[in-house]
Amino acid sequence: MTTTSATKALPRPARLSDVKGWFFPADQLLFDWFLGRQRDREEHGDLLELGAYLGKSAIFMGSYLAEDETFTVCDLFDSPAPDASNSAEMGRSYSTLTRRAFETNYLSFHDELPVVVQAPSSEVSSHVEPGSCRFVHIDASHLYEHVHGDIEAAAELLGPDGIVVLDDFRAEHCPGVAAATWGAVATTGLKPLCITATKFYGTWGAYDAVHEELAAMLRTRSDLWHGVEEVAGRPMIRISGKKAEAPAQPPSKHPAPPAEERKGGAASAPAAAPAPAPAGLTRLKRALRNRVRR
Repeated sequence: MTTTSATKALPRPARLSDVKGWFFPADQLLFDWFLGRQRDREEHGDLLELGAYLGKSAIFMGSYLAEDETFTVCDLFDSPAPDASNSAEMGRSYSTLTRRAFETNYLSFHDELPVVVQAPSSEVSSHVEPGSCRFVHIDASHLYEHVHGDIEAAAELLGPDGIVVLDDFRAEHCPGVAAATWGAVATTGLKPLCITATKFYGTWGAYDAVHEELAAMLRTRSDLWHGVEEVAGRPMIRISGKKAEAPAQPPSKHPAPPAEERKGGAASAPAAAPAPAPAGLTRLKRALRNRVRR
């Protein structure tokens, strides 16, 4: 699918930072590391994102997609929410969300759109094959029942050593995400690899090798603080990325505007010459100078 006249009518981002969203440098670094590790190890599989907002993390993930792989994005976009609670959440947080905006942003960085499933995340298992994914990012509803279902879907859709990432697992306004995340750790065998201020990273597959390599990478980074805490019998890594330096960004197709346009207008006009002083004030200044000379 290529750009349409509808998407051309919307603003086109010149850099990833122009796309609104909560995808911070520390998590960009970790997405880059996990997805890059899979690429380097030739671990093939599809990518899946549940909840896309305006596409910031999807744009980043799309850069790691191989030719024989599929990237699926599932979001309600403009569709009505399936229940009253979800509808209220959508109205509070995502009133500006539209599929057109997502598509415009994504096509500013990539030639083709991902497979877009415009539906509740509970329907994603009807569109993605079991065991086909290597990386799943869950950032859809914040309600416990929905997140619980999204985690169950991720467990079904991920391959043997796939990675799942959960957003907002510790935010004070999202207790349902926290309950579903740690409930999965306690009851489903989900192994916590690491956490940042906003995201949880885990796997149902092989743990030791990826954990050791991640810890080794973190020891080389002076911009990331990390510590280890045992959780559910495993050494989960806690990461603070307040000073994190973002990795290489996906390049936009659209050139950045000149500096003066980025500030919101045309080039500044030359400064106007100062207005001449009133005649009376000029005579007073001349008299004072003469008095000083005498």
